[in-house]
Formats: sequence, C-alpha cells, structure tokens
Amino acid sequence: MKMKVGLGQFSVAKEWQENLRICQEYMRQASEQQVDLLVFPEGILARDIADPDLVRRAAQPLNGPFMTELLSFSRDFTMTVFMTVHVPSDTQDGKVWNIHLAICQGEIISQYKKLHLYDAFSMKESTNVIPGSEVPPLVEVAGFKFGMMTCYDLRFPELSRRLVLDGADALILPAAWVKGPLKEHHWDTLATARALENTCYMIAIGESGPRNIGLSKVIDPLGVVTCSACEQDELVVTEIKKERIAYARQILPALENRCFSKPTLMTE
Repeated sequence: MKMKVGLGQFSVAKEWQENLRICQEYMRQASEQQVDLLVFPEGILARDIADPDLVRRAAQPLNGPFMTELLSFSRDFTMTVFMTVHVPSDTQDGKVWNIHLAICQGEIISQYKKLHLYDAFSMKESTNVIPGSEVPPLVEVAGFKFGMMTCYDLRFPELSRRLVLDGADALILPAAWVKGPLKEHHWDTLATARALENTCYMIAIGESGPRNIGLSKVIDPLGVVTCSACEQDELVVTEIKKERIAYARQILPALENRCFSKPTLMTE
C-alpha cells in the first residue's frame, strides 16, 4: 500500500489573501500530480518578521474568510490538506490558538492546538499564543494513520512516541523553523531522530523566506530522505509505503524492545 504526499513550501505573506492564492495554486499543482495528502507550513494566515504581534491581529475564526474560501476551494479536490492557522481565543487578554488543521473536500476533519510553545532562542511564542492541553488525534488518509505535530513539538520525543504508540504510521509537522546558529543542523537531526526512533515516516515542512530555513522533507522509517526542498518556495512530492514501515519494524523492533510505557500529558 502506498500514497503520494506533497509539501507546499512557501514564505507566508503579510496579507491572508496572498497566502490563500498560494495555497490554491499548490493545491492545483498537487492535484495534477495525483497527490493524496498535501501539507503547508505553520501559521499561514499572515507573517511579518518586523512585526511578531501580527499573528494576534491577523488571527481569524475557523468560519472567517480565509478558511471559508479555502474549504470551499477544497471541495473540488479529493486530497487531504494539513496546515496551521492562528485562531482567536475567548480569553480577555486577546491571545490566540495555533491550530493544526486537516481538511478534506470542504470539511475540517481534525484539529490540534499546539502543545509546546516556542519560548526559546530569545523568542517567546507565549506572548501571543495559548498552549493546547490535549494529545493530538490521529487522522486516517488512504489507509495510513497520521499523527499531528507542530514546529517546536519536534524537540519533545514524548509526543511523537505517544502518537506512534496510538497507531500513527507517519507524523506530520508544519513548522516555521527560524534561522540561527546550528538551527538547520537541529532541524535535520531532530526530524531524522523522530523517524528512526519510532520507525515511522516524518513529514516535516518548514516555511521558506527571509526568517525561516525552508528545507522541507519526508524521512522514511530508516532515516532515508525520500524528498526535500531547498530554502526557496517549491512543491515537492514523494510516496510513502506501508511495506517500508513493516520492513523497518521487522529489522529494527525498537517499539517492541522499549522498556518504558506510553507517554502521557502531565494533565492526564
């Protein structure tokens, strides 16, 4: 069993209308290549490297114009699309959620509020964003089960292990991985580690542009990169295969050999 996966890497603009146009064009291109699952980067509503608070001001509800138009457009395609958007919360301080969404043919089929906020490397995501409090659900597409993660989640192996023990064949990670000393090395190392230690596919997409590294990639259960993007905007496509997962878990039975139980949230 196999399926086609696409990664639509781009630099998020300041205006949601431009980002919508880019998403629609990638969806057209992916459909022409018979892609079953397409992934966009993190926070695709709006971005301005000179104005980090824009994510709060530009946030839209899930029934706002961006998602309404994207969902309507998606009705013409059979592919499932993953992305994250910032959504207003009901808190008095005006902070927002960073929500990872899966959509298919006009419907939101799953959502996950980012658990680990990026309060590191002199940045503080929690200034504008509220952390989630629930383990992400699994999403089934074309016979594969996918675990949802977001950006900084990559640095916390407990979440990926939990999702795989829940049944995930692959992990999907939209990110806006910021440039900096050794950051590209961290991205490559951590993404490969999450695939290898869990003998699963890692589908990791990074935003491109002046602030972020791009370098989107799909890594197979034995650590082999099956497709990758550069630092610029582009769509890359590859296949993932159930047989490859089974083979990896046969020769490397790390999940069976583990001595620790399933990770749980501190609040569970």
